Amino acid sequence: MKLTSVFGTVTAVIGLTGALVVGAVPAVSAAAPRSAGAVLDAGSVDRFVEEYMEQTGLPGAVVAVTDGRRVVRTAGYGHTASGPDMTERTPVPVASLSKAMTALAVMQLVEAGEVELDRPVVRYLPEFLMADGRYRGITVRQLLTQTSGMDDSAYPDLTRAQPHTLEEAVAAMRGAPLATDPGSRYRYHNPNYFVAARLVEVVSGRPFAKYLSAEVFRPLGMADTVSVDTTSEMPDGARGYVRAYGTVFARSHPRWFTAGGHGVVTTADDLARWLIAQNNGGVSAEGRRVATARSVALTHTPPAVPADTEYAMGWLRHRDDSGTEVIHHNGQLLTHNATATLLPGSGVGIAVVTNTGMLAGDDAAQITSGLVDLARGVEPEVERPFSMTADWALAALTVAAVGLGVRGALRAGAWARRRAGRAWWRTGVRLLPLALPVLVFTQLGSLVGLLMFRSGTLAQTAYAWPALVVLVGGAALAAGAVAVARGVALVRWGQGPGRAPGRV
Repeated sequence: MKLTSVFGTVTAVIGLTGALVVGAVPAVSAAAPRSAGAVLDAGSVDRFVEEYMEQTGLPGAVVAVTDGRRVVRTAGYGHTASGPDMTERTPVPVASLSKAMTALAVMQLVEAGEVELDRPVVRYLPEFLMADGRYRGITVRQLLTQTSGMDDSAYPDLTRAQPHTLEEAVAAMRGAPLATDPGSRYRYHNPNYFVAARLVEVVSGRPFAKYLSAEVFRPLGMADTVSVDTTSEMPDGARGYVRAYGTVFARSHPRWFTAGGHGVVTTADDLARWLIAQNNGGVSAEGRRVATARSVALTHTPPAVPADTEYAMGWLRHRDDSGTEVIHHNGQLLTHNATATLLPGSGVGIAVVTNTGMLAGDDAAQITSGLVDLARGVEPEVERPFSMTADWALAALTVAAVGLGVRGALRAGAWARRRAGRAWWRTGVRLLPLALPVLVFTQLGSLVGLLMFRSGTLAQTAYAWPALVVLVGGAALAAGAVAVARGVALVRWGQGPGRAPGRV
């Protein structure tokens, strides 16, 4: 195999990543019946989750399953990255499941007559300024439905210096442009919910975390749930695991700003209370109401414009392959995954949080898929994360790329001799393809971010899919070594610019 073909394959892998990313956190889909009569109860939930953990090596998870106002099962399995066993009372970060809680807080202000969904945000939040004048038309509804026109392509928040407060987060957006006209297109963007949370602070006159605690968590009995501003304030700094080559590695999480968009820390017990309220029109299992049924239904309903979006307000709603309505949302940190799923037809609610990171460790979505099967009376099967298979293919490519790089470097002298007497620029052109793997490596974070519609860095990609970074880094190192070896050999054989052909 030629060097150029291997390095070309590495580049093609980046394109393939796009397809894998789309499937990495699958939406709940219909399953073909495998054995009728499966029952959703505590025993069946335990058996499936324990089997999943045994087959995949998942370190830890918490699960909440409800049916109407009844708690079917809340439990923890395995252990945290710092060692203790996980239980139904273990605090875990739920990442972007937090958005639905922020949306509910805004809807409470709407119910109180203090906010109107279709009024511009600047009416309630004069400090909200952007470089693009179209921002003045962004409405409160557009923030919550992620149709404000803000986008990672215009303002990549995770690649920027992270703020410390909501006030700082909103102030940092003053130089940001918009990607599209407000209301014209859905684009998932965390700062929409930073602004929404700051709006709650300003209108209510209370810090956002205290508002959520007093008006949402406490009334629902979620006594162990809090909202924090950064990942550094999460238990053990949000330390968790990343997957690579069929195993897991403990890693600390970098400091991210999280308030409003992905900052809630909760437990399996409290997630069950949240699911019950969502399936019960805003009323807790004990009968306490935190919002009207109309408000809760509105957070579950995508807007009429744009017509092609499934995103509501902190939830996505769609019909699966069987025609069943599903309401769900994923949450992802670099070290944790979370899902919350509502099946409005049956009143079942499912929430799963795992201590494995995004993309290459889509365990929460896989467990959720199996539990949805149970809710439909179908015996679930364990579906292993895609990276547990894909990583070995990437490992084979890594070995091939490095091996061919060593071979190319060792044979650089023979390669240079064959080009003795040729014009130096022709030889230079032959070296150009070796720059491609190096270029791909330096831009890998941006390329993967482009495929995910989220901007990221190389360091973040190393959390999300370590085997991909090792492959591209190995190919870049091999290509660079070959280029240097050939360059040295060319100088030795008199092929540098301005040199006469022939050996020195």
